[in-house]
Amino acid sequence: MPNAQHWLAIALAGSALSGCSLVRDQLGLTPKPAMTAPPVVHDQPRSAPLQPGDNVIVKAVDRVGPAVVRIDVVKEISNPFGGIFGMGPSSQRQQGQGSGFITRASGLIFTNEHVVRGADQVAVTLPDGRNFKGKVLGTDPLTDVAVVKVVADNLPVAALGNSDQLKPGEWAIAIGNPFGLNNTVTAGIISAVGRLNAIGDGQRVPYIQTDAAVNPGNSGGPLINAAGQVIGINTAIRTAPGGGLSFAVPINLAKRIAQQIVSTGQASHPFIGVQLMNLTPQLAREINATNSACTVPELNGVLVKEVVKGTPAAAAGIRQCDLILKVENNPVQTPTEVQLAVDRGQVGEPMQLTLQRNGKELIVQVRPRELPRNN
Repeated sequence: MPNAQHWLAIALAGSALSGCSLVRDQLGLTPKPAMTAPPVVHDQPRSAPLQPGDNVIVKAVDRVGPAVVRIDVVKEISNPFGGIFGMGPSSQRQQGQGSGFITRASGLIFTNEHVVRGADQVAVTLPDGRNFKGKVLGTDPLTDVAVVKVVADNLPVAALGNSDQLKPGEWAIAIGNPFGLNNTVTAGIISAVGRLNAIGDGQRVPYIQTDAAVNPGNSGGPLINAAGQVIGINTAIRTAPGGGLSFAVPINLAKRIAQQIVSTGQASHPFIGVQLMNLTPQLAREINATNSACTVPELNGVLVKEVVKGTPAAAAGIRQCDLILKVENNPVQTPTEVQLAVDRGQVGEPMQLTLQRNGKELIVQVRPRELPRNN
């Protein structure tokens, strides 16, 4: 049986071992347990990551943006009760704002007719802060196109594209001054082209439809493509809960109207003098059952509802109940297509119409006149 000295020796040995372990821990000599690697939560890509490249929208805006202007207008509105019983002045000032873009370095600017309608004063401000007094050279309410001139030179110019080559799905970029917020850029795609009757019946514009955000103040500003070319003039919007649609005048049409305005001070619109309607098989059956004056085929087409006396159509021998098949050898399916085809003609120049009358085709030559201004 161990005596007291033996237990003391064991205790001292234990203290020595414990002290040695403490020293080893302090000196970092005691091996530590190996760390467990974290779990893998993703795979490395098999190909190199995409590198940031040129942004087509940024490049397009850089090219056109310097030529986009703000247009401020002041209109004097007469007050019929002004000066009577202290009901205010005889006229009041009304201010408006829109957008436009420079097409010639000498100061020619495209915008909307409704932006400068009735304007007594026009001010044009460039993105670089320069300000000019503008003069309205002319307007066309039918297409909502106007031309403004400022006295300047070496101004930045927006390149014009070809709106006849547009396809749905292409980039559509709008630049303007919505709600007075200068140089605002929005982007979307071209949703449709040749959109007839987009904002009402009787239009003479095959609108470009886009989903790019356009708001009040964008009117008159450019719609551009990914190449930095103007393809339209932002003109109108249709809104509904949860979204909206934007419409632009094709730049080819705007350019043709602007050329006429610069040349003569006004746009020219040929007029032949017919009232048209959409013919359907159902409507044809109703007409044939109730109208003994003529018989029309049961199909879809464009029917002459009325010929105005003393007009080019009457002189050419066009009659009520004629079916218009072609204008200048181009097939037409709706009254709007006929109107657009006639509008592409020249006042006083012969225009060929292919008709169907009593089941037989015939060709007539009509010489359009200038559309009366009061219409």
